Amino acid sequence: MRQEASKTLKLAFPIIIGELAQMALHIIDTAMVGAISYKQLAAAALVVNAMNIPFVLGIGMTISVSQMVSLAHGRQDEKRVSHYFFNGFWLCAVTALIISMTLVFGKNILYHLGQDPEVVELAIPFLQLMGISIIPMLLFMTLKQFTDGLQFTRTAMILSLAGMPINIFLNWLLIYGNWGFPRLELLGAGWATLITRSLIFLVLGIVVLNHQTFRPYVSDRKVQWKFRAKTLRELLYIGIPSSLQIGMEAGAFAVSGIIIGTIGAVAQASHQIALSCASFTFMVSMGLAQASSIRVSNAFGSMNWPKIALIGKSTLWTALIYGILCAIGFTLFRYQLPKLFNNNALVLEMAAMLLLFAAIFQISDSTQAIGAGLLRGIKDVRVPTILI
Repeated sequence: MRQEASKTLKLAFPIIIGELAQMALHIIDTAMVGAISYKQLAAAALVVNAMNIPFVLGIGMTISVSQMVSLAHGRQDEKRVSHYFFNGFWLCAVTALIISMTLVFGKNILYHLGQDPEVVELAIPFLQLMGISIIPMLLFMTLKQFTDGLQFTRTAMILSLAGMPINIFLNWLLIYGNWGFPRLELLGAGWATLITRSLIFLVLGIVVLNHQTFRPYVSDRKVQWKFRAKTLRELLYIGIPSSLQIGMEAGAFAVSGIIIGTIGAVAQASHQIALSCASFTFMVSMGLAQASSIRVSNAFGSMNWPKIALIGKSTLWTALIYGILCAIGFTLFRYQLPKLFNNNALVLEMAAMLLLFAAIFQISDSTQAIGAGLLRGIKDVRVPTILI
């Protein structure tokens, strides 16, 4: 069991780092915007909550790519890998476009959520930019799921890490107006995110099309890169329940954030700080879930049931230990963590209290996410969707 846990962690590490790096982009934006004023922070929180549900629905759809690619890879079927990649990419591209258009053209819904009018005015243009940036982000995630499904995880991790200093530098230029650039404040964070996401997508696309590791799957494009209804149904069979699983959990937090926004900007900013911390730790659970799901799917492709059982048990123990450590960390450092985001005394006090609630659900959050990932690896997506 220890050996299987080690293999899962080895695969999970680059995935986790990549997930944390993507999450860090939101946290960096939150922290750098929060340094201007708590109302800017509240506007950023409103946008994050408003777009969180459709965004994670898109991420759930990309998961189908890694699952089907890993399954075909376990069967050593290069042609099916190539075929799933092509159909999955365009399915996710259409999904990304629909989500983006919904956010961009549905921006005025923010006026009807009972939020502070000043916060809404700040949030509208930011929502439009973030809505557009979902397209390169989900396309990057699709390519990442393809490479992860082949257990080639380093490139996406490196690009995700590279995106952090790029985003920080662009934020520094555009939020604060340094080096002669206009001071765009919250809007500057939106432009920085859009540019960063577009860059890492383009670079990963170039790698996938040209690197020797992926050449066997790209070289079959004349034969395998064709749309087939059966393949799309297989991808949707995994993608839709995966989207619903992640979307319902994220939706609960997003809706609570919007409801809290009706109380006031201080409450909304405090909630966003606690949510950012909880989301950061959840990304580790998601990385473990993806790694275990990929390994289980690969073993499922070769029908190796003893290996599947060992992977499942070892990963669940890892999830339990991780959840306990996170709960302890949130409890001990609940007064220090909020200071990374804002210096308003009322915001800091309320955020510290909310972190205690976040500590309570860390164990259940990590174990359910990884349990759902393990079941997804054997194409069991109905039961976890119903339970969640």
